[in-house]
Amino acid sequence: MAFESLSDKLQDIFKNLRGKGKITEADLKVAMKEVKMALLEADVNFRVVKQFVKSVEERAIGEEVISGLNPGQMVIKIVNEEMTALMGSETTELKLQPGQAKTVIMMCGLQGAGKTTTTAKIAGKLKQKGKKPLLVACDIYRPAAIEQLQINGKKQEVEVFSMGTNHKPVEIAKEALAYAEKNGHNVIILDTAGRLHIDEDMMQELIRIKENIEVHQTLLVVDAMTGQDAVNVAKEFDEKIGVTGIILSKMDGDTRGGAALSVKAVTGKPILYVGMGEKLSDLEQFYPDRMAGRILGMGDVLTLIEKAEQNMSLDAETEKDMAGRLRKGKFDFNDFLTSMKQMQNMGGLTSILSMLPGVGSKMNEIEGMIDEKAMKRTEAIVLSMTPQERSNPKLLNPQRKHRIAKGAGVDIAEVNRFIKQFEQSQKMMKQMPGMLGGMGKRGRMGGLGGFGGKRFPF
Repeated sequence: MAFESLSDKLQDIFKNLRGKGKITEADLKVAMKEVKMALLEADVNFRVVKQFVKSVEERAIGEEVISGLNPGQMVIKIVNEEMTALMGSETTELKLQPGQAKTVIMMCGLQGAGKTTTTAKIAGKLKQKGKKPLLVACDIYRPAAIEQLQINGKKQEVEVFSMGTNHKPVEIAKEALAYAEKNGHNVIILDTAGRLHIDEDMMQELIRIKENIEVHQTLLVVDAMTGQDAVNVAKEFDEKIGVTGIILSKMDGDTRGGAALSVKAVTGKPILYVGMGEKLSDLEQFYPDRMAGRILGMGDVLTLIEKAEQNMSLDAETEKDMAGRLRKGKFDFNDFLTSMKQMQNMGGLTSILSMLPGVGSKMNEIEGMIDEKAMKRTEAIVLSMTPQERSNPKLLNPQRKHRIAKGAGVDIAEVNRFIKQFEQSQKMMKQMPGMLGGMGKRGRMGGLGGFGGKRFPF
């Protein structure tokens, strides 16, 4: 999880501050020294850390903070504001040309940073907003890159323009523009070649493209897991070709997060998106304030709500019917499968919990309780049932249960345990209608109680 290590350390530091009725200047300096070490260990740029700590201390040492009624909370508020400012203060949208004018976006980055996948992710986002994007395969050095772009383009239902590997990238880009003009594409996204390291040939190729066609946005994809190297790469690309925005990939796999906290301060270029997984839908708009909230354990409820809304696939009538069944404790295994699918689309249970306020500091403990494999086995059990059995759980006699266990590849005891949990949840829902009142769109998640696997009874 992104920032997991840093978040844990910062929350421990501020927990000690909150426990004090009064904070002295000495207390504050000790705390900020610990914050400094935590940031450095998270691979945040040294100069950025130095300036950050200085800014927080200058604001916090003010008399009204130290002698206030809740000085610990005031310090955390200042840290939150300074951290938000560090990452850019305001959210930066990807700027497109107004009206029907065409926008040309050039994607660049080192090989292995996830550039080609990110290119397809962006095309999918723009398509959802009503644009007609065209993906252009300009990587002539890695044939697999063209195939990868075509596969991902097909998944996103976005057309891919390719001329193979026998033409220069500049020629491909020019032909792509002409093709886009004829076929009504209003966003052209160039997937350029990456290298294992920055070299002169690579930069000259990108420069030639920008000299021959008008590029409106130059987006750099950097691997967040490389820490300070990502910041150095961003700085060099910006100095040589000019970058308008940065996308941090693999944020879901970096527990430190130093690149996100450093890259804006070092390059002056905004972070537009962060890649939070391998799926083509796993690209999030970067919100500095929300990211600061996640780091400090304040949660990110707004992003959680947006994810839920994006994954709402049921029509209003079906939604109302399902919510009614949940209130009456009459939901069946079909409802359960729907809930499981929605949760998976939102990144899984761990991702959802990590966005809730106050959960961040307990994620290590919670993750140990969640058995993802058990949840997969649970899903397999339901999928092994007949449509009639899913709609009417009362049909599940011992003979049917043995067949289901065999089909799911699990022990009969696991089938019995799951069905018992399901029945208990039905009774609980029936006895607690007040908790489900006015559930609206959230009703879909209610059927998840008790199905997180035997090690996570929630």
